[in-house]
Amino acid sequence: MKKCLFAILGFLFLVSCGASKTVVKRSIPTKTVAKTADLKTLESNFSGNLNGEIKEILKDAEKYLGAPYKYAGNTSSGFDCSGFTTKVFDENNTKLPRRSEDQSNAGKQITIRETKPGDLLFFATAGGSKVTHVGIVHDIGNEGEVKFIHASTSKGVVISSLNEKYWNKAYLFARRVL
Repeated sequence: MKKCLFAILGFLFLVSCGASKTVVKRSIPTKTVAKTADLKTLESNFSGNLNGEIKEILKDAEKYLGAPYKYAGNTSSGFDCSGFTTKVFDENNTKLPRRSEDQSNAGKQITIRETKPGDLLFFATAGGSKVTHVGIVHDIGNEGEVKFIHASTSKGVVISSLNEKYWNKAYLFARRVL
């Protein structure tokens, strides 16, 4: 019985991996930002286009770096991904729906090449095309590398890169809400 169960689980694992999307490398022509970007670097590399509202959103997002993940959390004692984005934008007088799937309909859809700090990135972390995760674009790094700040289930609030295989594979689209 155990062998049969392991065989079925192994088969399901292989099928689910085989059904996932192909990893797409994204080369985004944009101005270069230092790997450890601070707001002054961001502002100068975006030719002063990083307005005060976006700077405040990034500053507020950064103050939660290291906060733990907590299912349905939306405070510094623990965040889930949409609780994090809702909290950060709410602190800056911008209301977002509470669920990442609902947030994915806010603002206007943009291409990955159009993204800038403060935009939202949406992911299907469970495979398929259903939105299950959201993050805030933090900066555009070397050679167009898109970095985003989000509440990760395994690491809490962190900055990740869209160049990481996991996030690249799960990426769906971007939206501008500001």
